[in-house]
Amino acid sequence: MVEIEYPRISLQGLLEATAQRASRETGLVFGDRCLPYFELDLLCNRFANALLGLGVTKGERVALFLPNSFQFVIAYFGVLKAGMVVTALSPLAHEREIEYQLYESEAQTMVTLDTLYPIVQTVWEKTQLKNGVITGAESYGDSQVDRKRIGIVDFEVLLKGASGVVPDIAVDPEVDLAVLQFTGGTTGTAKAVMLTHRNLVSNALSFASAIDATEQDVFLSALPLCHIYGMTTSLTVPVSLGATMVLLSRFEVGRVCETIHRHRVTVFCGVPTMYQRLLADNAFASCDLTSIRVCISGASSLPPHVQKRFMNVTGGVLVEGYGLTEASPVTHCMPIDKVQILRTGSIGLPLTGTEAKIVDTQTGEKTLVTGEIGELAVRGPQVMMGYWRRPDETALVLRDGWLFTGDIAYKDSDGYFYIVDRKKDLIKHKGYSIYPQELEKVLYEHPAVKLCAVVGRDDDVLGEVPKAYVVLKETVYVSERELQEFVNRQVASYKAIRDLEILTSLPLSSAGKVLKGIL
Repeated sequence: MVEIEYPRISLQGLLEATAQRASRETGLVFGDRCLPYFELDLLCNRFANALLGLGVTKGERVALFLPNSFQFVIAYFGVLKAGMVVTALSPLAHEREIEYQLYESEAQTMVTLDTLYPIVQTVWEKTQLKNGVITGAESYGDSQVDRKRIGIVDFEVLLKGASGVVPDIAVDPEVDLAVLQFTGGTTGTAKAVMLTHRNLVSNALSFASAIDATEQDVFLSALPLCHIYGMTTSLTVPVSLGATMVLLSRFEVGRVCETIHRHRVTVFCGVPTMYQRLLADNAFASCDLTSIRVCISGASSLPPHVQKRFMNVTGGVLVEGYGLTEASPVTHCMPIDKVQILRTGSIGLPLTGTEAKIVDTQTGEKTLVTGEIGELAVRGPQVMMGYWRRPDETALVLRDGWLFTGDIAYKDSDGYFYIVDRKKDLIKHKGYSIYPQELEKVLYEHPAVKLCAVVGRDDDVLGEVPKAYVVLKETVYVSERELQEFVNRQVASYKAIRDLEILTSLPLSSAGKVLKGIL
């Protein structure tokens, strides 16, 4: 492993350094407005001082229930400047999920949109909330919320009434929490991951180096910033570089294509479903997207045909990476300067400063040799402190500094890693282990398949059998039986799909990952 020295700096320290050196024209772009980094830094100071004025203290969790926007970024760094901890909630989350995450994090302050406030209002009495900072959808103007509830204040009013001086709050990047981020975790239960400033800063700097990013790049931030993948790759990375960051509140194919064309976007991090939707839309082929230099796909396996076609259309590089919330999140990425030896299906090499190994799935104590399939374990400065107030579950996944990811993988003779499947998604069939991802890759080879997922269905005799859910491409039709036979001709008999259902859509997380638990 290559040793690397990371600067002893906080996340807000990255912003402050960028604000001092970046040009007055460089910063965040949202709609028709640009917010230069020096102005962003000032607004974040104001928001931090406003929070302190409300009586919020260092170490308290502040919930951000916002879509991608100027307000999200101002609140995010403002919370950090005040020495507090961000817990970001998806604007697509339902009432039950919001209540649970507020309860678990013990957040007493929430920042949200006026259109999302009804959800907050419903759960308020079931949580420890005391302060609600409300903003409108446009810019950071007045909200349209009834002020009858005590503790409700306007985002804009707070900014105008607060000092722009840097708060005098000491933060130790090594030990102070920056983010309490919720994840399904490696055991499937929603847990809050404790990430320090060092975790997140080191990961952002390593990832930026892996993709050769500079201040000259233009990042498209279409991933939800409330998700750790977007938070690091599409927020912290461009801020650390002083690169232009173009924000989209949500992913819409037409807007994405127009934005790439208009702003000459060079870097775009996404998930496979995003790239699939782009390729399936006529707008993608009609726009000039040749500015794209590099795109990264994460969250789930990237179908090879999607990768190849995207690269052919744009002329840019699309490679697969890998990570998990517990690692801030990136641990692996395919080298972008070695496309000539592109290895289909590989997540690439560990980031600089990150170690990775394959261990046996039973004890986790035996390191496996090249080609052997086992559990992926990683170690590095980006690995979490642990799960919030869950020492027993922390001990299950953190052992001797190694994070046991719960993903089944192997390493080839050149050190490239390949994910086979999730440990918890394994289908146990008559004593055999079936990896759903293998069957999904075969399904994606069929020209009619737009999106698919394979899960285990309980069977009284066989234990579990594979069941597939498929979404077809528009204007294309194939029967369920034909799809089943297409797969089953290409796999061993015990892996055969026993049940297949065609749907109009699949349940997706805010990051675009198929929610197999619902299926």
